[in-house]
Amino acid sequence: MKALRRFIVRPQLPDALAPLGNLIRNLRWSWHTPSQDLLADIDPQLWSRFDGDPLKLLGAVSRDRLEELAADADFLRRMHDLDVDLQAYLDSPRWYQQEQATRGAEQLPAGIAYFSMEFGITEVLPNYSGGLGILAGDHLKSASDLGLPLIGVGLLYRHGYFWQSLTADGWQQEHYPTYDPQGLPIELLRTADGHELTVSLPMPDQRVLTARIWRADVGRVPLLLLDTDIEANDDELRQTTDRLYGGDQNHRIKQELLLGVGGVRAVRAYAELAGRSQPEVFHMNEGHAGFLGLERIRTLRDLESLSFDEALTVVRSGTVFTTHTPVPAGIDRFPMELVRHFLDADEHGDSRLLPGLQVEQLLALGAEQDPERFNMAHMGLRLAQRANGVAKLHGVVSREMFAGLYPGFAADEVPIGSVTNGVHLPTWAAREMYDVAGDMSGWKDLASADEWPGGEQVSNERIWTLRNTLRGRLVEMARATARKSWRQRGASDAELGWTDSILDPEILTIGFARRVSTYKRLTLMLREPEKLKRLLLDPERPLQMVIAGKAHPADDGGKRFMQEMVRFTDDPEIRHRIVFLADYDMGMASVLCAGADVWLNNPIRPQEASGTSGMKAALNGALNLSISDGWWDELYDGRDGWTIPSANVADDERRDDLEAAALYEMIGTRVVPLFYDRGQDDRPDGWVEMIRHTLSYLGPRVQATRMVRDYVNGYYGPAATAVRALTSDLEGAKAFAAWKQRVAQAWPQVRVAHVDASGIGAQASLGSVLRLRAYTELGGLTPDDVQVQVATGSVDDDEVLSDVSYTEMEFVGNGSGFRFQADVPLRRAGSIGYTVRVIPRHRLLASPAEMGLVATAS
Repeated sequence: MKALRRFIVRPQLPDALAPLGNLIRNLRWSWHTPSQDLLADIDPQLWSRFDGDPLKLLGAVSRDRLEELAADADFLRRMHDLDVDLQAYLDSPRWYQQEQATRGAEQLPAGIAYFSMEFGITEVLPNYSGGLGILAGDHLKSASDLGLPLIGVGLLYRHGYFWQSLTADGWQQEHYPTYDPQGLPIELLRTADGHELTVSLPMPDQRVLTARIWRADVGRVPLLLLDTDIEANDDELRQTTDRLYGGDQNHRIKQELLLGVGGVRAVRAYAELAGRSQPEVFHMNEGHAGFLGLERIRTLRDLESLSFDEALTVVRSGTVFTTHTPVPAGIDRFPMELVRHFLDADEHGDSRLLPGLQVEQLLALGAEQDPERFNMAHMGLRLAQRANGVAKLHGVVSREMFAGLYPGFAADEVPIGSVTNGVHLPTWAAREMYDVAGDMSGWKDLASADEWPGGEQVSNERIWTLRNTLRGRLVEMARATARKSWRQRGASDAELGWTDSILDPEILTIGFARRVSTYKRLTLMLREPEKLKRLLLDPERPLQMVIAGKAHPADDGGKRFMQEMVRFTDDPEIRHRIVFLADYDMGMASVLCAGADVWLNNPIRPQEASGTSGMKAALNGALNLSISDGWWDELYDGRDGWTIPSANVADDERRDDLEAAALYEMIGTRVVPLFYDRGQDDRPDGWVEMIRHTLSYLGPRVQATRMVRDYVNGYYGPAATAVRALTSDLEGAKAFAAWKQRVAQAWPQVRVAHVDASGIGAQASLGSVLRLRAYTELGGLTPDDVQVQVATGSVDDDEVLSDVSYTEMEFVGNGSGFRFQADVPLRRAGSIGYTVRVIPRHRLLASPAEMGLVATAS
């Protein structure tokens, strides 16, 4: 007989073990090895059986064992010491508090809200699908380590993301387990009188979507998760938070409205309940959370009686938007009529979802070239004064992709910067790394550094022993996982003896694991399968590969790539040298990234926004072999791995052929020989030196603490300063909004009427000074409202400027229009051109291109 529904009854601990509850409730245990060791010692077999889930462990351990531990003086001492250590971690000043003391508290935000559709904190809380969620989880953990006053906001998915199995012919199957929140390391928020803390959103047809709020403690950072699976909702609305990235667009827009609008309401309610400062800065991790800006505009209109433009100005000043999307197809775009339906206009055109706001004004925030589509990334950019991509190259790609929002400006002027992603060191570095690399003074230090010093103190022998240990652990995991997968595919134990000897803990191991999508090119290595087989089966210098990944449930193309790979790995001739591991998750990733000698990444350049799996591998001494894309494009230095040459050709098939050939060539002639170039002690000292350099050079650069500091310095701090300038008495907001409105209205009449040049004579030469005078019409604006610039650069036969530099012109008086002047030294030879342009100027603009207004001489 099957149960109708499953639920978890949490165990009652003996009084002497009460501190265990504190240790388990805070997810710091998931990256704190002493806490993990204590929990494992409760019952090592159960800890292993439940994959390190402390709630399941305590639910299964016997009462006798708990009583035994309650009388174990050594266990109690360790437990109390860890409880004290946790409290010190939560309460003591950290980097952020030191920065506040040094810079002044007014230079940094008192509170930050970080919104994301998914969070990968630990596999025990399965609220993630892949890179975006893992990045968000690492952001929260590192924010905690650094002491940021940050609140995370997301959704609690009843079925989470799917777990993966394979059919007999290698096709992906998805399975959606149901998670009882009582069995997860989260707590339900309640009001002072014991009622569940909830938020509600009006829906069309007089329905109401209500969500309760769960809190996960990620070190010092509370993560609020909204859950709609409650009786207050009808059956359809209850399903809003059923699956991550599931359902149709009607389902997705409800999720994104709940995350954005409901998330802001949840943060407000939680801050009041907990006595915390309301956040000053809001960070949207991708466009999914874009609707948060609309709720903040509504609140400012209600509470402060600001106009729409004034409220929008305040919201923009305190909002950061991060795009992870390198291609337009990756952006969430909803039918305009669907968004209009959920905004639900009344007879006056006001939104019932967001009372006081005109639906047409809100729809304009998501407008794009296609009038039938509402673009979430466009809304994110229009609602955020500061935006960034997630690697330097991705910043370039993003500026080009969104240049249409800033007409008249060159792509490199588009106000989208970059913060290169990072990974959380304590989560992703194998514990053995602390024994070895910890001897490199500063390796565990969270302070910024260009390189970890002290690498020469660690012997080659010790580094090589470490790498053999991690590779051996990967082989053990791969064998167990392969056996389990083959059982799920229908094989019997009697025919699976061969899985006990797949892979070899002594030979060169390449890892490849990530989401299976077209641009990541899982099957590029299969372009010439016989070449790959020869590399795998070389009798003197063999190679082995461990591969994993999931395709989106709706991506049949990705599933076909995976099936092709699985069928290749099924070949009895090579299956001992190459294996596909089903159900890739954080636990598998930690072993695979640490155990691989080489981490392979071969996306279509420049479609990898950042990619972080190679960073996790590098923290463990693996060497990267990658196309020059994402983070690798900026951090490859020739000694930390290898770059696969890119083929810049228009034909996709030709490109893949060329890049696959380059991959085989590089593995065969550079990677394999270096690994097997052994001395008398059978150790590849050249390889070990590359490992040493990788740890020293890449170690500080790939950490998420570096990433979070970059956000604080380049985005959170400036956003806090900007929003305070506007909200100290709100007159600043009103004045700035009025100025922007006045400039926008006048701009059609702004023009450069005439430009005079002198100073270079009949023949220009290096060192000559070009004097330019520009006569402008400003349409009622003053010279203080604008900046007039000379743009100079190389010029082609079509008179197009490149490599442009700008010189500000000085206002020198009125004549026939406002007159500006500048002297421009000629510092380059060749064909040089110039023009003059006018752009808005105000101390509160974060970028000259922010308003998308420019008038250029013609």
